[in-house]
Amino acid sequence: MYEFFSICAKTEKSLCVRSNHMDETLAKPPISTALRWSGLSDVGRFRKNNEDSFLALTFNARELYYLGKVGEGQLETGDYVFAVSDGMGGAKSGEFASKIAVEQITKLLPKSFSLSAQRLEAGLTDVMRELFDRIHQTMTQMGRYYEECAGMGATLSLCWIMPEWIYFGHIGDSRIYFLPKDGPMVQVSHDHSYVGWIQRQGKLNEREARMHPQRHALNQALGGGQRNIEPQIGRIGWEVGDRLLICSDGVVDGLWNRRIEELSRANAQDGSLNTRQLVEQAVADSGRDNTTALLIEFCE
Repeated sequence: MYEFFSICAKTEKSLCVRSNHMDETLAKPPISTALRWSGLSDVGRFRKNNEDSFLALTFNARELYYLGKVGEGQLETGDYVFAVSDGMGGAKSGEFASKIAVEQITKLLPKSFSLSAQRLEAGLTDVMRELFDRIHQTMTQMGRYYEECAGMGATLSLCWIMPEWIYFGHIGDSRIYFLPKDGPMVQVSHDHSYVGWIQRQGKLNEREARMHPQRHALNQALGGGQRNIEPQIGRIGWEVGDRLLICSDGVVDGLWNRRIEELSRANAQDGSLNTRQLVEQAVADSGRDNTTALLIEFCE
């Protein structure tokens, strides 16, 4: 059974609730303590520098550790955060912007571990909003004071994992996909673009959206001259066997959703998560943009 909530602005809206029980008090997924992950980023076939960044870390009330690109861990000792950011801007300011986004995460979230330990939902969503606001303010100020940073911006898709729940925050057109063990892949994040909006209204199918000339024009991003932002904030209940994919738009540009799901569910020949084939095939089929994927699996 799964619960998926998306919290927008100051109101909470239930987008989808799937449960095998009528009693709402039973609609919580069982606790498991293990997860494994794999992350990979590729500059693509045409770009000279990589403006994508991804982050994997674990933290508790006392310590914070950066994690490697591949690994496994236990939720008994702390929470985990995984994030992908795609920078935008001239010269190397886009590369700098995505690094600002992931670095700011380490300054705020460890202070909030006590909230996650107490499962104070309102506090956790407030922390997520504050995090996005701080990153946005930092980028806006740097763009105002430094000519080389003018127009600098970034997307950010972030997942904060704890026992029972994934809290997520998102802005831009990087994506978060949830792959339940028993059920189809779900795109959790909303593309913050006009094309994404009309597709959610059912007025465009996947093919039409992929071919639309304005598909990369964002109306929400961190920095980038945006005055106000409204990040998408929500949570997902998870179970053993579920997977989570966080990726930049380079993956989406190269692969159809069905292929993304196939590769995200498959393991490599050595049993590891199949991130390399996912990224390499997206680059081979497109490669016009930097391409980054983080794949997480919940284990027994």
